[in-house]
Amino acid sequence: MSVPKFTTLGCRLNAYETEAMKDLAQQAGLGDAVVVNTCAVTQEAVRKARQEIRRLRRENPRAKLIVTGCAAQIDPASFAAMDEVDAVIGNTEKMKAETWSRLAPDFTGATEPVMVDDIMSVSETAGHLIDGFGTRSRAYVQVQNGCDHRCTFCIIPFGRGNSRSVPAGVVVDQISRLVDRGYNEVVLTGVDLTSWGADLPGEPQLGDLVMRILKLVPGLPRLRISSIDSIEVDHNLMQAIATEPRLMPHLHLSLQHGDDLILKRMKRRHLRDDAIRFTDQALRLRPDMTFGADIIAGFPTESEAMFENSLKLVEDCQLTWLHVFPYSPRPGTPAARMPQVHGSAIKSRAARLRAAGTAAVARHLAAQQGRTHRVLMENPHMGRTEQFTEVDFAAAQPEGEIVTASITGHSATRLTA
Repeated sequence: MSVPKFTTLGCRLNAYETEAMKDLAQQAGLGDAVVVNTCAVTQEAVRKARQEIRRLRRENPRAKLIVTGCAAQIDPASFAAMDEVDAVIGNTEKMKAETWSRLAPDFTGATEPVMVDDIMSVSETAGHLIDGFGTRSRAYVQVQNGCDHRCTFCIIPFGRGNSRSVPAGVVVDQISRLVDRGYNEVVLTGVDLTSWGADLPGEPQLGDLVMRILKLVPGLPRLRISSIDSIEVDHNLMQAIATEPRLMPHLHLSLQHGDDLILKRMKRRHLRDDAIRFTDQALRLRPDMTFGADIIAGFPTESEAMFENSLKLVEDCQLTWLHVFPYSPRPGTPAARMPQVHGSAIKSRAARLRAAGTAAVARHLAAQQGRTHRVLMENPHMGRTEQFTEVDFAAAQPEGEIVTASITGHSATRLTA
């Protein structure tokens, strides 16, 4: 029997959900089908989704083509109108077994071509936990979905809904199973990870979850947290950073900009000094900490002086890994109605930010020369340090194991050992 083909666009959470959908589709007996899990973070992401749909239809002319994900949730009608598309399902519906049963070839009832409900009405916690998504060495665990904030540039809450959390006990049980299966690192993921717990009894915080995992799963060698909003970091998370060596010294920060007026126009909850204060404090508590960050270039009304404040943030916050996003207006967001920056200026500023990021990586790599690192092997010749830096090995190492390595040099993007 043939199995459905899946294409994933966008974030790690989408990739996680694709793994869950594979199980649901196969259990429903959905064979000759192609599923595209879309992203909506930028207009370019939506354009790429349409391009991918057309390509997959050309390559699979007889298959049932199903579109889901954030872009489909936000604008289902436009995807349903594409000649290449047979069905559109929403972000809630894609995680339900009955949805896939209705799409299976042996289903005899009526099937709507568009199955997308109001995502804002969803209040239950994520129930589609899967064990072992990731490499053989690292597993990803979704602990939160949705976002209660309304940044003026962001369309994602309309694709993901409001914030809802997976209870701590469920998370701990899953991580225990992953450790039993031999995983040496677990990464906690979510749309707005630092909002975890606000909808649970007693309103626990992310630091409480981290401490509970480390206490109740003593066999877990490495715990990593994905992108966080630094202004929402709680006391226990700072305590974990200071006292728990099994919590990895790498944080990816949702900073977005380095100018206070732009941050206010973005409707962010922090100012420039808040970001600097947080990274300074984290480095005092954990001197080997490294930071990544999301930064948007060319947000509406951004002047050259405002952009320079973002550029200086790379040094002021001691950032290493930059994710640079050239601003693109999303219809329906407040920022799309603000005075726009010229496209050539956006492109130039994004390039300057990326150059600053490249220089920061080079400094980080050079500083590791001669040091010893504990490296989790993702394949026989490549692994990652605790700071998430890639390391190339000339001699094969045991995949999935943590090895001690002396750093002998580096390329433009990786260490060598």
